[in-house]
Order: sequence, then C-alpha cells, then structure tokens
Amino acid sequence: MNWEVLQKGFKKEQITALENRFLVGNGYLGVRGALEEYTAEELPAVNLAGIFDQVGDAWREPINAPNGIYTYICVDGKTLLAQDGEMKEHEMRLDFRHGICHRKTVWKTERGEVTVTSERFADHENVHRIAMRYTVRADFHAEVELFTGIDGHMWEINGPHFDSLAGRCENGRLVMEGVTHEKGATVCVEETVRADFPKESKTEEADRRLMHHFSLVTEKDRDYTIEKAIVVFTSQDDDFSKAQADELLDSFEREGYEAAKRVQEASWEEIWKYGAVEIDGDEDAMKALNYSLYHLQSIAPRHAKSMSIPARGLSGQTYKGAVFWDTEMFILDYFLFTRPAVAHTLLRYRVDTLSGAIKKAKDYGLDGAFYAWESQEGGYDACSDYNVTDVFTGRPMRTFFKDKQIHISAAIVYGIMRYTKITGDDSLLKEGGLKTVIECAKFYYSLLLKRVAGTEYELHDVIGPDEYHERVNNNGYTNRMAKMTLQSAADILNNLDSYGKDAAESISALYPVKELAGKFADAAENLYIPEPGDDNVIEQFDGYRKLEDCSIDTVRSRLLHEKEYWGGAYGVATHTQVIKQADVVAMLNLYSDEYPPEVLKANWDYYEPRTEHGSSLSASMYAMLACKCGMPQKAYPFFIKSAKADLVEGGKEWAGLIYIGGTHPAAAGGAYMIAVEGFGGVSFAENGIRVNPRLPGDWSGMRFYVCSGGERYYVNISGEDVKVEKID
Repeated sequence: MNWEVLQKGFKKEQITALENRFLVGNGYLGVRGALEEYTAEELPAVNLAGIFDQVGDAWREPINAPNGIYTYICVDGKTLLAQDGEMKEHEMRLDFRHGICHRKTVWKTERGEVTVTSERFADHENVHRIAMRYTVRADFHAEVELFTGIDGHMWEINGPHFDSLAGRCENGRLVMEGVTHEKGATVCVEETVRADFPKESKTEEADRRLMHHFSLVTEKDRDYTIEKAIVVFTSQDDDFSKAQADELLDSFEREGYEAAKRVQEASWEEIWKYGAVEIDGDEDAMKALNYSLYHLQSIAPRHAKSMSIPARGLSGQTYKGAVFWDTEMFILDYFLFTRPAVAHTLLRYRVDTLSGAIKKAKDYGLDGAFYAWESQEGGYDACSDYNVTDVFTGRPMRTFFKDKQIHISAAIVYGIMRYTKITGDDSLLKEGGLKTVIECAKFYYSLLLKRVAGTEYELHDVIGPDEYHERVNNNGYTNRMAKMTLQSAADILNNLDSYGKDAAESISALYPVKELAGKFADAAENLYIPEPGDDNVIEQFDGYRKLEDCSIDTVRSRLLHEKEYWGGAYGVATHTQVIKQADVVAMLNLYSDEYPPEVLKANWDYYEPRTEHGSSLSASMYAMLACKCGMPQKAYPFFIKSAKADLVEGGKEWAGLIYIGGTHPAAAGGAYMIAVEGFGGVSFAENGIRVNPRLPGDWSGMRFYVCSGGERYYVNISGEDVKVEKID
C-alpha cells in the first residue's frame, strides 16, 4: 500500500481543507498542514491540548501557540509567497506512515527558477518538539534573503488570548512567551536553527514577529538548507521545564534533523506494528482506513495519564477544543483494541472530571453526575445556551444541547464498563470509576418520572443523538443507555467485595449500598424502553411517527437560506420525521443481541431514508447495523464516507463566517469499528474473541491485531478461512 497523500497544484480555496488533510501531531500538539509562509489569514496553527482561554463573553477555546515554523524567502528583492498563487509548480505530500509533511514549490522569476522544499513532523518521542527542514535551490546566482522565526500573529477564532507577548534572543536562539488572558498561564516557544551554508545573519523583532534573517548569494543548482527545532511548553506542564526544553534544542543542534527523523520513523513503525489494518482486494479502502487511523494516532495523548480527545482533534479551535461523547462512543474502540493504555488515559479524564459533572447536576437541581456536553478542563461545560445563529435575523438562537442531551453521562459509563469488560482490568473502577458509575446512575434516578397510574419509569424533555428534535419524551436511545447505567451501578453495588477491601470500604463509606442497589435495579428493570411496533419499527421518541413523513429532499427544498439550521424550535426538519443522525439505529447497533434480525433490518430500512446524516458520526452506526443485518454491501458506502471524511473535499468548513472545519476523529474511529467489528465481525467472549466476518464483495481478506483480557490476538481472514492466533 502507498502510505502517502499527494496534492498537486494550488488553489487558494483549498487552503483550509489541505491544512486539515496534511496535519501532523503527537497528542500534545497538532500542527496544521500550512505552508511555512502562511500567516494568520490562512489559518495556520500549532494547537495545544488541554489549555484553554476565554476573552470577554466570547466562546472559550484552546490556545494556538505562536507559530514557530514561520519561514519565507525573498529573491532579488521580491518576497515569494505561495498564497499569491504565482508558482510554476507546487505539491504537498504527507507520509502518513511516519507522520511527516512535505512540500515542494517552484517559482519562475525574471532570472530563473527557485525551488523550495521542506518537511516537518511533530516529534512522537519528545512531544514538546517540532522538527523541520527547509531547502532553497536556484538555477542561477540568486540574491536570497531567508527569514525564519516565530510569528506571534496567531489564528484565533475568539481571541486575542495573550495579554502580553514578549520575544527575546538567547545565545542565538529565539524565544517568545505569551501570558493568557483568563488565567495568566504562560505559553513558551523556543527555537534553534542549523544551517549547512556560511551565513550572514541577524535577529529582527517587529510587529509581534521574532526572526532570523539570513542573506546569501546562491551558487547555481546548489541546495541551501536550514534545519530547525521548535519546542513548545506551558505553565500547565508539571513534568516539563525550561531546562528540558533547552536540552531538546541542544540535542537537535548536536545531532541534527536526520537523527530526529530516524527516531520519528522508528516510533511510527512501532505504532503501525499493531495499529494498522490490512485489506485484500481493495487498496483504496485500505489506504483510506489507515489514513484515518493515522489521524487518531496523531492526537492520542500517550504522554498523559488523564486526557481525552477533542471533537476536532488538534486541528484548531473549532468546537472550542472540547471533548464530546464522540470519544467514548466512536473513538475509544480503536485504542481499546490496539493500545489499551491510551484507552485508560481517555477514560481517566472522565473519572478525574467527575467533580465538574457533579457540580453541573447540582446547578440544574439534580443529583449525581451530569457530564459536560462540551467538556474542557476540570469538566467545565463550554457549551453555550446559544450555539446557533439565525441566518435571517443575525440573532443567536436558544438551543438545549447542554441542558437536555443527558445521554452524555451514559456514554462515560458505557466506556468505563466496556474498558473493564474487554481488558479484564478493573483498575479504572478502583481508581474512581466505581464512584463515577454510581454518580451517573444517581443522575438518571433523579430524572425518572412515573405516571400516577403507570408502572414504568420514563425520561422526559431530552434530546437524543438526533439533535433536530429537541425536548422530546422517552427517546429510545437515551432510555436504553440510562437503563445500562442504572444496571451497571446496581451490579457494582451488589458485588462490591469483588473490587477488593479498600474499594468496598470506600464506596460503603459514601453510599447506602443496599438501598441504592435496590433502587437502581428497580429503575433499570422498569424503565420504559420503546418496543417494536407491528411493522417491527421502534419509535424514536413519543409521538415521532405522528410527525410529517416526507423525504429529505422535500425538507431541503423548504430552506430559505443554505446555512439555515434544520433543528430547533422552527427548523425545517423539526416537525418532520427527517432526523440528523443515527438514533434508534445507534441503540440497535449497541444492543443488537436483544432484538431478532427482522427488527434490526426493519429499523435500518425505515430510518436510513429519513436520516440526513448531518453529522460525521452517523454513517458508522448505519454501517455497523447493516453488517449485523447481513448487508455488508450496503455498509460499504458508509464505511468509505467515514474513512474518507478527512481525505476528500465536501465537508462543512464554514457556518456563516465562522470556521467549523477540522479533522473528524469520530468518523475515523467509526471507520475502524466498521472494518474490524462490522466487516471483520470481531466480538468478545469470556475466553477471548470471536470472529464472524462479513466482508463486502471485493474484499478477499483482512488482517489486524486485537487486544482482549490482557492478551493480543492476530486475526487473519482469508475468504472463508479465519485464523486467530494469540501473540506472546
């Protein structure tokens, strides 16, 4: 398989999409695939994980560090910039086997041709470091001025985030340090440059830029190369100091770019040893899938003990850099199956933000833990009451994502219990997960309603995954996930001794164990779950099938503005059966063993034509259920859509004048689930794994690794032959 993504030619309107496509990252930071000469206008970014800032009443968002890759040249007094669109040749290339981004640009000047080539990577072994090589070549004796340094003009959606930004030169190295507005945190960028040519240089500081300025006259057809290391760290990095930053720069000065690159390549080879998926008979699908997995590996927080993955990864400030339910429901499985330690880190973040979830529930007058819909540090909910702007009036529209999407707490419980079941490791439960599950169950228990003459509990006034229909009663997905949470808590309380004396005593000191266990078990048993009707279709929520039944095209034809929101109180889909994304289908995918095949297929057939797929999360759930219905060919287009979410154009990048583009980690995770659990048919049993493949027509085989119960298995599917080998 070719492990490269190549883009030839230059179109200005493609800049932002390509910056996502060619992103490099290492879990601590993400570097958008911007060209070195790009300024804030083109949206370059070095996006940092886990550090946020708010300015005034604007949305709180993650920090973009000062841009240390900023580099450009002047030839014979003229500045050559790709964004001017005057190049003779241009291409970008991503080696996603090793996480290295390349560019080549040729300019035709009055005296000849000038070529710039570069490559860079986000260091996976030393996550605070970015390494870069930049080469200039002319086919004539050119007068070249090469500028490289740190650009303090960051792209910021809701900034400026630095109240102060100061630059200095230390022993030939450039340093720029900013202090954030909200909490006074510091973000520091340091860089060093090696050059392979005799150089006349000076340091210049002007207009929030700190630059090296090299002047030279080139020999004909000779390469002139600088190698550069950029180190980024913040005052939140408890385990990283200025001395360590200096040592990273020292080692780069001693050993150079090639040495750092060899380590990078070896690190990625180790990742792919167990993290890649091989497919026989469909190289396009195999490349798209592994490219998706590249993006997941680029944002995996291996360096941390407690950190999660934002909805747009580390591709910028979109969606406020917040963590959604995406992580537990769509991203988790890839790491759970291939790198359980990373899965532990993702879930540890939820355990460690339990206090924020308890506070949110209390703020609503509820008991237990109501997790943030858009979670930032400490479990702070960054979700606004007004997430959508009315395109006609320009006024913000009240939405209820934060208030009514109560299924978020169940997603956390689902992730914790799934981790425990598949790994056989109960350490996460003992380290706070027991309390997390119990508090989430208390939250749902405090929301239960029962009619005066009724026998079942109900959940009212919620929003399910289908956000086009707000404030509905008895959403099937939400109720079923709440039932799972209540039952999980009851099981834990009834089996406390199995978690050890310390854990049992700790929980017993906090809760009336027997009383809560009885309440949760009763609630789980008697919580209303909508049943299939005469046609085997499960109603998404109370009254759903009384809504207007019309096609997606009909609803779309009613739009008066292309950016009009389909949901909310007056959205064009609100009073119809057209839904945003998988809802009942998501529930059936998770609990397919509870329903006969005819119910699974009836609901797939009913809901798919009514689903607009307005979220990149939707396709994977439909594909997974299609596989369980024995329809891998129908699953295949949804698989390709998920796997190519960041590889092809056409995604939503702008909402009015607001940039909402970025990478799609949940779609990438969904593509993996389709491939391994859907087509590969992997499921888990007490004594290991089961494999029941359902390959689409062109696929003749698959090979991948799966972890379960502390063991690693190699799965080799070749036609009808399936081999599962335990790896020592």
